[in-house]
Amino acid sequence: MQLTGNMFAQLGAELGHEISTLPDFPAEIRAPQGTLGGVSGFQVELGSGVYTPGDKADVIVAMNAAALKVCTLGSHFNHPQAHFDEEFSLYHRHAIVIVDTDSLTDKDLEKAQYHTDNPFTELGIPESVQIVPVTLTTLTKEALKESGMDNKSILKCRNMFALGLIYWLFDEPMEKAIHLLEEKFKKKPALIAPNTKVMVDGYNYGQNLALSINQIRLEGQPSEAHGTYTSIAGNKATAWGLIAAAEKAGKHLFLGSYPITPATDILHELAARKDMNVMAIQAEDEIAGVCTAIGAAFAGDLACTTTSGPGLSLKSEAIGLAVMAELPLVIVDVQRGGPSTGLPTKTEQTDLLQALYGRNGECPAVVLAASSSANCFDFAYEACKIALENMTPVILLTDTYLANGTALWRVPKMAELPEIHPQTVPEELKGHFNPALRDERGVRYWAYPGMEGYEHRNIGLERDAERGTISTNPENHEVMVRARQAKIAQIANSIPDLKVIEPKAKSQEPKSHELLLVGWGSTEGHLHAAADELHCDLVQFNYICPLPRNTHEVLSQYKRIIVCELNTGQFAAYLRSQFPDLPIEQYNEIQGQPFAVERIVKYASK
Repeated sequence: MQLTGNMFAQLGAELGHEISTLPDFPAEIRAPQGTLGGVSGFQVELGSGVYTPGDKADVIVAMNAAALKVCTLGSHFNHPQAHFDEEFSLYHRHAIVIVDTDSLTDKDLEKAQYHTDNPFTELGIPESVQIVPVTLTTLTKEALKESGMDNKSILKCRNMFALGLIYWLFDEPMEKAIHLLEEKFKKKPALIAPNTKVMVDGYNYGQNLALSINQIRLEGQPSEAHGTYTSIAGNKATAWGLIAAAEKAGKHLFLGSYPITPATDILHELAARKDMNVMAIQAEDEIAGVCTAIGAAFAGDLACTTTSGPGLSLKSEAIGLAVMAELPLVIVDVQRGGPSTGLPTKTEQTDLLQALYGRNGECPAVVLAASSSANCFDFAYEACKIALENMTPVILLTDTYLANGTALWRVPKMAELPEIHPQTVPEELKGHFNPALRDERGVRYWAYPGMEGYEHRNIGLERDAERGTISTNPENHEVMVRARQAKIAQIANSIPDLKVIEPKAKSQEPKSHELLLVGWGSTEGHLHAAADELHCDLVQFNYICPLPRNTHEVLSQYKRIIVCELNTGQFAAYLRSQFPDLPIEQYNEIQGQPFAVERIVKYASK
């Protein structure tokens, strides 16, 4: 289903539609097929003015009885007496539900914990829902009966029949779809012919039976900005942002990482990019991963490490070393449900306070957060720029929703990207380099092995502020603590001011000048949609430490400030600590899923 959804979204992007996707798959490895815990889903919204994957689906494809139950009951799928309730269901009461009726056998119903032989009645699906029964399994077997493939391989092609049917229902061009499939399977050419046949048969099936979903019309508007567009997942965008920054800075890119869901795709992407001077090492553990990166930073490379919540905990001591040594280092934390191993395939924003404070001592680091799958590229690039120009670790927060989801992305030209000027030691200091020297911003200089005349030691012990040697002097320690903090604080002078996002003028009611929605990171799309519904302003934070210089000026203009987060209120607490005079409320969810726009609107309308 992930493949099916990605291909549908990719074609939509190539046709000029804006897209937003939500892959949702089990946390269990090889969860039993046909069980409620084994349902894998992919949600996508296409059209124009798309901010989110949508709250409620207009069209659902249920490949088996378990999928039908999970989609119909939503979070209540484990309740034996639950019935369709639009508040919890994944689709609304006027949706179209396409069902593989071959997968509603007694055995399938038993696996999915049904108690009767009529799943539609048992689930209480209202008559307003348009049920489209299709014998997907039978039709797929018929299409490939002369292919020579075994039964198991044939059944794997059912998703392509469903995809072809969806293409017909949404009036998408098959020639482009076939080209996309050929590109997808070009490394496995034996799969192209059978999957193409099944997909075309699915399209023709819908055409021959004149199936239609007349209440749904997919409309897209060509982007006003000319260029090359594609759909991109957040992890891939992050990897490409790191590569672009290294190229712009004239540095080799080094990645030292340990595999962890959902960050591993960044390691996969970078490991395949030796042609771009990328060095990727899969270390034996999280600590080794970050320590190899610190070594690469000392040696003069653009050094990065990737992880998710538990791995960030393990890396904390080494990040402290990078802060003390004042070396450029980018740490990408793809947040997931926690604590511990928690919900490894679900999304949360629960690592914020760990990123801000989760190290021993006074240990300041820059914290950024990407807000869409596409701008993971921009903020990976920005993280590298800040790290190289300010000689500091930078923690970039993304999350599972961004990492696995996709969005329409305009591929930038290298000439369009901001210049990066690494803080390399100036030529005039050759032969008498003092590692304690700083520029007018308070940033130390970067000298690395192989630079004759700049030999020095860099250590994890406290250093003398004047000479750079080891120091245990109490007053000197305070001077150095404040110097490292001031270096981070001054970065606020070079980041953009906080901007207010105003609602679309689609309401006849005057805009609310009292209410402000506030978010950070991946919630931007959902809060943007909610702000349009509420006809109020929104601010979304990407720069978290340091905050933009005008943060208090902007927030203080509103009487009611609602900070919305996928945690228990970490950013709200952070803002209160910085600006105790502001009237900050908070709206929080911690369910492993992105926000539902309707729930934000309901809360804010109180």
